Amino acid sequence: MAVETSWHPDGWDASWRIGVLTPHADLGPESELQAMAPREVAIHATRVPFGAMASGGGMDPTIPLAPVQAFAEPPHIDAAAELLAAAPLHAIAYGFTSSAYAIGAEGEASMLARLEARTRGIPVVAACAAIVAALRLIGAASLALVDPPWFDSKLSQMGRRYYETAGFDVVRSGPCDLASDQTKITPDGLYGWLVANHRGGADAVVIGGNGFRAVGVIEALEAELDCVVLSANQALLWAALCAAGAPPNLVAGYGTLFQRAS
Repeated sequence: MAVETSWHPDGWDASWRIGVLTPHADLGPESELQAMAPREVAIHATRVPFGAMASGGGMDPTIPLAPVQAFAEPPHIDAAAELLAAAPLHAIAYGFTSSAYAIGAEGEASMLARLEARTRGIPVVAACAAIVAALRLIGAASLALVDPPWFDSKLSQMGRRYYETAGFDVVRSGPCDLASDQTKITPDGLYGWLVANHRGGADAVVIGGNGFRAVGVIEALEAELDCVVLSANQALLWAALCAAGAPPNLVAGYGTLFQRAS
């Protein structure tokens, strides 16, 4: 006699699998992608050496530029992408915003093409390029850019130039003045700072940095600020879902972006 049994979810039946390349000691990208991902989407991360992070995730109050640039260069990121692509994935997400600031949009596009040459045809997406695509999709002409406190003014200025070169009016930009420690960023603290420092005049607020804890406040910020709010990991997941052929509107509660068709 057959007995009906209710099995608990075990992760094997995901319809879409997204890989993520993340700095070796950074939990931010995969944590936020996993939090946003519905049951149909699985996240699979691999670690890539990053010279500005110590074991345990420790960083200097501001990250130096040299290891930021080096992260996007061979051989480590290329080897990691090739190994990650050995798994049956539908897309791979490059979870590191600041390197795009440093190498610019052309350098970012060249890096993505180089990585895709190693991934068996699996598409690779990156956060800054994803934010640009999202801004264009929503019809935004202007933005306010908020970077993590561990970005210095020079790196944040590079981010400003990235978006200006893409054709957007950056009405304000710079690192926020919260504690320069990933573990001390809280939703309450970030939400309060953004609301207190928002002065309007932009079609969208862009929160840079894949290691910057932000996705939990997006929906509340959009309601409070009455504008679109994008974050690095939110836009990265959106772009990865689009590249994988998955409907972005599977994701709920993390901003209006996911309700837009690509």
